Amino acid sequence: QVQLVESGGGLVQPGGSLRLSCVVSGNVYRVNDMGWYRQAPGKQRELVASITNGAITHYAASVKGRFTISRDNAKNTVYLQMNSLKPEDTAVYICNAKILLYSYSWPNDYWGQGTQVTVSS
Repeated sequence: QVQLVESGGGLVQPGGSLRLSCVVSGNVYRVNDMGWYRQAPGKQRELVASITNGAITHYAASVKGRFTISRDNAKNTVYLQMNSLKPEDTAVYICNAKILLYSYSWPNDYWGQGTQVTVSS
């Protein structure tokens, strides 16, 4: 059974940093794009950053220059380094991966359970 397990959330003061991790567990053929979404109370889920298995990255305008996404393909793990955090970054951060279970299958979306990030003084 494939699972995405996130870690690294917590409470941080404005201007602080956090690093999120998400590991894909279970037997898979290949992990394609990986990304981080976030959802704040009363708001829609939004894409924060994504990265292809060739390390091409994309960022939301609101986090560009502050957040960095990276991945370790050998470990099927994606990271999100968040610097200069602001109160408006407060949300549940959710990992996403497009995964092929077999060489002949189409990629499907898998989601983590989410990790809370709270930026407050």
